[in-house]
Amino acid sequence: MVASVGLGLALSWTALGRQFDNYAYDFLFRALQPEPWEPSSIILAIDEPTLAKYGGNTGIRSALAVGLERIAPAKPAAVAVDVLLAETSLPEIDDRLEKALAATPNLVLPAYILRNGEWGNPIPRFAQHAYAIGQVHASLDKFDSVSREAPLMKAGGHVRRWSLALEAFHAVVGGQIIESPEELVVGKLHIPSTLKDEYVDGRMLRIRYPPVKMGGIPRISVAELDANPALAARFAGKAVFVGVTAQASGDSRITPYSNTEPVPGIEINASEYETIARGMFLVDVPWLSVAAVCLLLAGMTGTAFAITSGTRPDWIANTAAAALAVGSQFVPAMAFTHSTVWPWLPGTLSTLFAIAGAAFWRQMVVRRALNRAENERSRYQKAMQFVTHEMRTPLTAIQGSSELISRYGSMPEAKRKQMAEMINAESKRLARMIETFLSVERLSAGQMEMKQERFALGDVVDTCVARARAYAERKLIEIDVTELPACDLIGDRELMEYAVYNLLTNAVKYSQEKTRVTVLGEDGRGDYVNLSIQDQGIGMDKKEVRRVFEKFYRTKSAEQSGELGTGIGLSIVEQIVTQHGGTIQVESEPGKGSKFTLVLKRAI
Repeated sequence: MVASVGLGLALSWTALGRQFDNYAYDFLFRALQPEPWEPSSIILAIDEPTLAKYGGNTGIRSALAVGLERIAPAKPAAVAVDVLLAETSLPEIDDRLEKALAATPNLVLPAYILRNGEWGNPIPRFAQHAYAIGQVHASLDKFDSVSREAPLMKAGGHVRRWSLALEAFHAVVGGQIIESPEELVVGKLHIPSTLKDEYVDGRMLRIRYPPVKMGGIPRISVAELDANPALAARFAGKAVFVGVTAQASGDSRITPYSNTEPVPGIEINASEYETIARGMFLVDVPWLSVAAVCLLLAGMTGTAFAITSGTRPDWIANTAAAALAVGSQFVPAMAFTHSTVWPWLPGTLSTLFAIAGAAFWRQMVVRRALNRAENERSRYQKAMQFVTHEMRTPLTAIQGSSELISRYGSMPEAKRKQMAEMINAESKRLARMIETFLSVERLSAGQMEMKQERFALGDVVDTCVARARAYAERKLIEIDVTELPACDLIGDRELMEYAVYNLLTNAVKYSQEKTRVTVLGEDGRGDYVNLSIQDQGIGMDKKEVRRVFEKFYRTKSAEQSGELGTGIGLSIVEQIVTQHGGTIQVESEPGKGSKFTLVLKRAI
């Protein structure tokens, strides 16, 4: 369950995860709109008709001056201007604008950060009449360029400035802006905004845009004021935001409401002011709380599967899981109704991952007994196949010798004794073989510890070669043994003899008559010694070499050779060598023979 929560949180913190959370936020923003209210702000717009009347972009300052002159008698509570005034214009235009600014109460002028990192402030003749200078930078999501929040503070050239909307509210209520790490206090209003970085976007505020029913912030253009001066009364006691609303100005942004319809930047400033003035703050939930709820959802999911496991039908667990998955979708919505922004993706992913993990766990519990029984039966069957395969040779010798003794009653005593000794030797060999197979199976299953006796490599090779020569002589195959390194091994001698003997008999079995099998020994790297058995037999291609140690696998050439086999022996050899801390390597080419090399660790 913890893993599912960790994975859900990790994916939520990625860029893609944050974007999904933003989409969910926009959906809730539109679905859970607040009730309409009477705005305390209004926009004095420089729109397309106004620009046409005053000569386009070159007439913006003239339009601004006229607009301020028109509304000044109505005594607005504050006027925030979002028209950049960092450069001088024609003297007669700047003179008239300065007079209009001087007559404007609680004036807030804009500033922006230049490319060199310094502030682009209004020229001094304008700035001297301002109550405050506010920054007008927007904060847009880097993936979809949607304006969901605004920086209450920006820093440039180590000079901090509050936002235009915050300074406008400050001008209305008066007093000081008092800050702490977790909030700002303006008058009696506490604004929740955590200080993250003093010299970047240190304090962010989610903008609570007016609901669609309100139709946005009220807007009157300068051209409309010119045509109907009585409209100026609507600015009385309001916080006035003055800016260019013409689409051609390029100062427009997408909001959670507007979808693909851009909203003028001045309206975003006014919406930020409304958020502050009405105290409609959306607060992000702490991530520790998110993690705690995700753990709770995941825990409930695991509990639902645990208590419904056993004899209860699957539909009970599935229904409980579906209910939790649906319930996790309501957490962000319930939080949003309490002005808390709860990320959608962490809870959803944690619940889904928990369901997947719990379902997998339930499946494992249900099938565990069956799998255990199937594995035990399969291991038993394979063990029996190992034994029956390798018992054929000694059983054949015992059977043949016993038939000869019983058939020929007048057999010489010396011959009868020889047959009896052969039967005794093969019987003991058969007993050792059975014990060897059982030991290999127990070692593979981890049910037995391997013997740790010391024995000489040369003795093992000599014993195996002596036993294999009788088989090789029937095909007139010579077995040559080169000088072997004088070293000891640690492990189970009987198992190691089986491995070497199997490789020798395979080399003889799959070689033509009158060929040669060579046993090579040499020092390996470090504490290892290499023992190779090379033949001149049928060989294998690369694909067959890769599969030669699979149980029950036989190459096409081996099957076509007419030699009996089950494809079991080499898989046992590999297990034995692995249990002794070594490895086995194969070199082979079709028609050119094979070379099996055991890389074995010396006894120290």
